[in-house]
Amino acid sequence: MAGWRELDGAECVALFNRTRAKGEAFADEFGIPNVYDDPEELFQREKVDFVDLCTNPFTLPRFVKLAAAHRVPVISQKPMAPSPAMGEELVRACAEAGVPYYVHENWRWQPQLRQFKSVLDSGDIGTPFRARITHVSGHPVFINEPTLNDLENFILTDMGTHILDIVRFYFGEPESLYCQIHQVHPNIKGEDVATVMLLANGGKTTVTCEMAYPENYYEHDVWPQSLVFVEGDKGTAEVGADYWIRVTTRDGTHSRRYPPVSYSWADPDHRAVEASIVTCHASFLRAFRGEGTAETTGEDNLKTLKLVYACYESARSGEAIRLH
Repeated sequence: MAGWRELDGAECVALFNRTRAKGEAFADEFGIPNVYDDPEELFQREKVDFVDLCTNPFTLPRFVKLAAAHRVPVISQKPMAPSPAMGEELVRACAEAGVPYYVHENWRWQPQLRQFKSVLDSGDIGTPFRARITHVSGHPVFINEPTLNDLENFILTDMGTHILDIVRFYFGEPESLYCQIHQVHPNIKGEDVATVMLLANGGKTTVTCEMAYPENYYEHDVWPQSLVFVEGDKGTAEVGADYWIRVTTRDGTHSRRYPPVSYSWADPDHRAVEASIVTCHASFLRAFRGEGTAETTGEDNLKTLKLVYACYESARSGEAIRLH
């Protein structure tokens, strides 16, 4: 909600929470005039331009379908659904209702990760033949969010959704993938480590994705930043720690830092992620106004969701998965 307040032309006029007292406290904090504990009543009483659904993938389908039934455009959290089949159902429901359906995939809106797309597109390092995307940290996510302990699927649905979207953003649709998962924490149900190898970019680029929250000890822990290293036939490029991009070719190494915007409401330790919420919101607002096209539509993000569950299939079978 703080992210929406940074943008001109967006105003939250109503809020739903199944626990009315929590909804009222949130509304008081952000100056929201109307609170409901019945979503159907909200849609009947309020005339809204869109809804922003902030809930988990298991309860998202109910609200996406309800919004579509009332022909109200949707912004959904990620993962967009608890399965690809349900994701397809939601995309179809919004398409049949004729309403836009966007997914709040904000990782690609971090300034250093977005600028890196321009570096790759420039051709300065030639054609990429190998890439590595790393999101590994000792950050105590399970202490901070104990409910994560009970998830049957964890790091691929949580971080994999972001990281695999970055793969698609940089290199297009993968042709195949192979995945291994591990559980380091003994008291959780899902995986906290995943390694994914994909063939992308028309078969030209091998991409390895490393994701882990083992609560281990690292000399240099840059949580919540994701690091990227790409080798091309004319040079290399990387997104390093502290938002640095370095491009190395025969002419030498050129470096520039792309730090996130700092907002008063953002946790300094989380600002790389929280600042990207604003730019992600801004992209949706432009699309609603007819001033541009949203990148992370439901139809587009469904492709990422299918990659996530193809990773689980590969991990279970021990085999590579052909995607096309």
